[in-house]
Amino acid sequence: MKILIIGGGNMGLTYARSFVRAHITSRLDLRLLARSPERVPALAAHEIGTVWGSPAECVPGADILILAVKPQDSPALFAALKGLVQPQQLILSIMAGVRIDTLREALGTPKIIRAMPNLPAQIGMGMTAFTSTDEVSRAELVQVQNLLSTTGKTVYVENESAIDASTAISGSGPAYVYYCMEALMAAAAQMGFSGAEAELLVSQTFRGAVELYSQSGLSCEDWIAKVASKGGTTEAALGAFGAGAVREGLMAGAGAARDRAEELGK
Repeated sequence: MKILIIGGGNMGLTYARSFVRAHITSRLDLRLLARSPERVPALAAHEIGTVWGSPAECVPGADILILAVKPQDSPALFAALKGLVQPQQLILSIMAGVRIDTLREALGTPKIIRAMPNLPAQIGMGMTAFTSTDEVSRAELVQVQNLLSTTGKTVYVENESAIDASTAISGSGPAYVYYCMEALMAAAAQMGFSGAEAELLVSQTFRGAVELYSQSGLSCEDWIAKVASKGGTTEAALGAFGAGAVREGLMAGAGAARDRAEELGK
């Protein structure tokens, strides 16, 4: 399976390293297309696969094309690929907000998979939602899922609208976590802890809580009940969260992120 990754940014390199590390492909069969011929030496320095500077030299021989450029660069990418993509080639796009209909029209090819990974994919702890056109076979879907799974967990969704929803939850989600962590670190600092102590208290608490949840069959509500004894400190904090509509604020934020994802897609 000859894979061409178009784009040498963080996600493009993340996929390249993950594919080779998982032995899904070899460095000989992995190709990377730099943004311009001038970028080839810098990308080649990573020593992951064969690096090209011209689409005409590497697109025709690829089985799978992974589009890993920024959404705002998609018009230039489409222009560069015009007439080169063949109907039998499989397109995997991780460009946020660029819809399948746009990809189909711009590239003139039917086999398209659209995926939404998130930042923890860089350390193999990512969450990726993906969907596809009807022309993609079940075997091809399994192939792509195996590729995406090298960076973490995956979920297939039937409707493309769910990609916008996953963008709001798992795509933007790490920022929500960091937002909450930063607030607790600030609270710890106000209570007299040093910066290093506040960071350790909060980061280890988040890490432990998530791991405990992952290893159990209990819900978040169950775990909250276990931590919050009646009349205790946790109950006091939860009461303050409720008064400040923290839960509603987070849900509204996720809704705003989904609405923006839909807007960008138009």
